[in-house]
Amino acid sequence: MKSPFSLAAFAGVLLSLPLGLVALAQAQVHGPITAPRMPPLLIVRDAAKPIELESVRVEGEVAGGLARTSIELVFHNPNARVLEGELQFPLRDGQQVAGFALDIDGALRPAVPVPKAKGRQVFEAIERRGVDPALLEQTAGNQFKLRIYPIPAQGTRRVRLELSESLSRHDGEWKYELPLAFAAQARQFDLTIRAAQKPKVEGLTSGVQIGSRGGRYTVSLNKPPVGNALSLSIPASATARAYTQDVAGERYFLAEIPVAGARQARALPKSIGLLWDSSASGCKRDNASELALLDRYFRAAGTVQVSLIRLRDRAEPARNFAVAGGDWSALRRELENTVYDGATDPGGWEPQAGIEEYLVVSDGLFNYGKRSFPQLLPRQRLYALNSAGATADGARLSALAQANGGRLISWQRAGELDRAADVLLNEGPQLLGVSALGANEVVADSPFADGGLLRIAGRLTDAKAQLTLRLRDGRGEREQTIAVDAGSDASGFPAGLWARYSIAALQADPDLNRAAIARLGQRFGIVTAETSLIVLDDIADYVRYDIAPPDRLDEFNRLKTRQAAELDGARKANLDRVADMYKQRLDWWQRDWPKNAPPKPGDDLKLSRARQARDESSQRAYAPAMAMTSPPPAPAPMAEAEASPIAADATTLDRVEIAGGMVADAAASEAKVAPGSNAAPRASINLKPWQPDSPYARRLRQASADRVYAIYLDERDSNAGSTAFYLDVADVLSEKGERDLALRVLSNLAEMDLENRHILRVLGYRLMQAGQPALAVPVLQQVLRLAEEEPQSFRDLGLAYAANGQYQQAVDSLYEVALRDWDQRFPGIEEIALAELNAIAAAHPDQVDTRRIDPRLSRNLPLDLRVVLSWDSDNSDMDLWVTDPNGEKCFYSHKLTYQGGRITNDFTGGYGPEEFSLRKAKPGKYKVEANFYGDRQQLVTGATTLSLWLSTGFGGQRQNDQRVTLRLKDQKEVVLVGEFEVK
Repeated sequence: MKSPFSLAAFAGVLLSLPLGLVALAQAQVHGPITAPRMPPLLIVRDAAKPIELESVRVEGEVAGGLARTSIELVFHNPNARVLEGELQFPLRDGQQVAGFALDIDGALRPAVPVPKAKGRQVFEAIERRGVDPALLEQTAGNQFKLRIYPIPAQGTRRVRLELSESLSRHDGEWKYELPLAFAAQARQFDLTIRAAQKPKVEGLTSGVQIGSRGGRYTVSLNKPPVGNALSLSIPASATARAYTQDVAGERYFLAEIPVAGARQARALPKSIGLLWDSSASGCKRDNASELALLDRYFRAAGTVQVSLIRLRDRAEPARNFAVAGGDWSALRRELENTVYDGATDPGGWEPQAGIEEYLVVSDGLFNYGKRSFPQLLPRQRLYALNSAGATADGARLSALAQANGGRLISWQRAGELDRAADVLLNEGPQLLGVSALGANEVVADSPFADGGLLRIAGRLTDAKAQLTLRLRDGRGEREQTIAVDAGSDASGFPAGLWARYSIAALQADPDLNRAAIARLGQRFGIVTAETSLIVLDDIADYVRYDIAPPDRLDEFNRLKTRQAAELDGARKANLDRVADMYKQRLDWWQRDWPKNAPPKPGDDLKLSRARQARDESSQRAYAPAMAMTSPPPAPAPMAEAEASPIAADATTLDRVEIAGGMVADAAASEAKVAPGSNAAPRASINLKPWQPDSPYARRLRQASADRVYAIYLDERDSNAGSTAFYLDVADVLSEKGERDLALRVLSNLAEMDLENRHILRVLGYRLMQAGQPALAVPVLQQVLRLAEEEPQSFRDLGLAYAANGQYQQAVDSLYEVALRDWDQRFPGIEEIALAELNAIAAAHPDQVDTRRIDPRLSRNLPLDLRVVLSWDSDNSDMDLWVTDPNGEKCFYSHKLTYQGGRITNDFTGGYGPEEFSLRKAKPGKYKVEANFYGDRQQLVTGATTLSLWLSTGFGGQRQNDQRVTLRLKDQKEVVLVGEFEVK
């Protein structure tokens, strides 16, 4: 069994890189949300001895204002067991991962780009087989995660990480910084940095040697420096320079253009809109320095009208403040008293015509709702203020601001406030536009000449090109012309930087531009929110998952051709299998099942006939996927508690009456219908309230409605890492009528663990239960992007679409469940999705086009009673039990009851769903229970969250649905969910 291992040495490396990476040396652990998360110390869980850093080799290349650094590390695992590594780290603005490689059979194999969802799917699938994969992905904003398996027992693993960055320019010199504290414990160390200009070593670093050969300079070091860092200054050219690179028949260029110009105070507005991100992650920003920067802004503005809008899970109404003579004390007090809570939806507000400039103070992690920032009115500017550093989505904030005539101002320390204030209050040379002859697709890194430099990239269409820059500075507008020659210095940077600049411009609306971002990432091997980098061990895996390998392309293409022919046959076979599965459901649905009392054990003849009839029906209508013995005979009515209908404590159930809720619809008229099935019996769904028994939950329930939220805030820091805490609080707030606050608290799940599909799935379920399908849809859309290989992702989203009135999207999403070939962990889910698809199509025939659906699968089969159980934890086994008025329990080992109650395949490996169906219900009570059978993984919510959907009249004209969620922690735990009562 694998045990998680944090590449602590690797984490130390990343702390050392010129990109200023901050490594997390263990799987993500959540602390109090009001305290900033600090990088943890070396932690190797389940390892008797720490991993050793055997050697470090650093190679760097500085070309003009650009640098590439390669860091190769060899780790030794002294333990007797295989370990797995995961590293999470953020990068600063302008810093990128250029690639990585993993040793396979003694040689370093480069990673290749892959769609992000596929990368995670492939990694986890191959990891289960114990083979060598490695995956580097972007999680959110400019944060990255590297996963490696295995670190062999008593063996070594070699990794090479390649990084690129644009150097900062100060006083005519490029600054290159490389902290090296990570390498202090390395047994071997070697560093080589090359540059065209002679570098100067700064600081107290000792042992550095600088040599020259052939007009190039080399900095070398064979042991970690005493100062634990290497800092170089390299002369920067005072004239424009151009570089070219040929990629796939295209020639790309990069121009570094020094720009001179005066800086001056910019004209500040008389009316501003202040967009203050008050979500839970706002606690991790440097709020004090934000207020200090605003103090300088308002003192410079003098008299100004301010419209404050708080951004959380929903935008709050604007509040107006008047600032006179720089006195903004009332607004400051309001901001100082901010309660940071909930997720972040950047939309839900409208730009006001009187506003000249908007300031958005946020980390840019827009993770909830529609996530679209409103379109500002003409001539309205947007400036983004970010104090969250590398943990923010600086790329999105920058793109948003630049698309609206402003810019991003970011800082990480109070000591940087002077620079931040200068950028906010003054303006220097600015690029207004570029026209080109002999080149196209020209894009700038930034329109602002920070450090007196502009970087512009594009694609050459002629041997010589001319760029005309339209600039503005304190003296007004002017033009500057730059020549670019195809014979300029060759470089490995231009194509990748052109792609990065292009992606950055698309980040203003990443959801709208998702496909374009993915294309660029795939084409140029750039890690983005849509593209990851992966290394696989076997060429067969590259073929199986349709990922082009870094080499052996001829063999790959030959195997792909053979696989394509096999896949065509497999798709048809899979559809035939699903059609046969649904035919079995139809056969069961059409059969008349007895509604009398089952035979008593003493009546041998009747019992024998009942067994024979049910065996024949079972073989015809519900043939299991694997050969099984004949189902057991219908048991006698049980005397134990599990067979008894709810009676004495029935008053503890929430009762929902449904009259005439089980009428077959017109689509069923062609099928064989049991006599009397068109009657309209009365039925009810009684749900048992589920309440957690934690101390904080008891405290919340005992409080008055107006004090619950304050108590929640008091308890929050002690429970901030627990998803269960937010679920419980949301329940109590909802029970006490505080619906909006309940939704705000619930939305915190979107902030807790970025891109954790399990937590997001729970959030989607709870939003559906709360009657908020419009909020659930974007959450479940994100789950689908994260886990397209899991059929539940399509089914959950399809049901949310239906609840939100998007019926065609619902049918299309549910049909994907039937069309695709899923892992064997998800047996029979196609049948359940098809039942739901057909019910939706039958209820909304004028709004759904079903022509693409295979006719064998297009048939609505109404039911009197239906229960569906789903859960949030993978590799877990939950069971649905339904006990009918005969005392007969339908569950995984007794799938077909005497009166025709039927349960689908048992899910023992993840998520469900399991479905109980009854075509025609006899009068009486039907008890619904959930059983936690067992699990094989740590539960992300501290317990498994179960979602149950109970329906009467399913697929008919008067379908009634009730949903409930609850949590189970202990194996073998059984919970009474509720009951149906049919009269």
